[in-house]
Amino acid sequence: MLYWFFKHLVFGPLLKTIYRPWVEGSENLPATGPVIIVGNHLSVIDSFFMPLMIDRRVYFLAKSDYFTGKGLKGWIVKNFMLAVGQLPIDRSGGKASEASLNTGLSVLDRGEVLAIYPEGTRSPDARLYRGRTGVARLVLESGAQVVPIVMIDTEKAMPIGAKIPKIRRIGTVIGEPLDFTRFAGMSADRFVLRSVTDEIMLEIQKLSGQQYVDVYASSVRKPSA
Repeated sequence: MLYWFFKHLVFGPLLKTIYRPWVEGSENLPATGPVIIVGNHLSVIDSFFMPLMIDRRVYFLAKSDYFTGKGLKGWIVKNFMLAVGQLPIDRSGGKASEASLNTGLSVLDRGEVLAIYPEGTRSPDARLYRGRTGVARLVLESGAQVVPIVMIDTEKAMPIGAKIPKIRRIGTVIGEPLDFTRFAGMSADRFVLRSVTDEIMLEIQKLSGQQYVDVYASSVRKPSA
């Protein structure tokens, strides 16, 4: 209920009026059934503007830190994140990674839309970085349709370190669904997982026009605020 309230009555109309966001390829997103959205990650505002331009409700997997704050501020942040479709996950690896996978699968089992940033973190310099294979495992184990969606110019509106986004037009480009049925039942093969992930990143690069860098974004020092 709060998700639709924020999207259609509070933040949605306000953001559309101020930023005049545009979208291409809306017809490529399936109207029903489980969907995994895979996209680039340029700015913290990606998770606000992308769902704004999509009719279906979108869920994200967010780091658990957002949900464990103390006091009134912690309570407000936690409930806001839940209201806008963010689900808490532990990124520490091991059993925590397995739990994160199960959280994503539960969303897809309900026939919902789950959005993932394969890079694992925001790009430090607007380039596209190597994808992590967790997205491929989720794709193969769920059997959900995979749709690449990229954000345009969000890093210019709100770069890393900025507190308030600048007013400028922001774009969303939705690509055609990707087919990975040829890899069905091969989610335990690490070479298959890398192949699927690299194919996803190639499609994201084609849509976004970003320069691709074959290292993990987390290994690159982010610019200071």
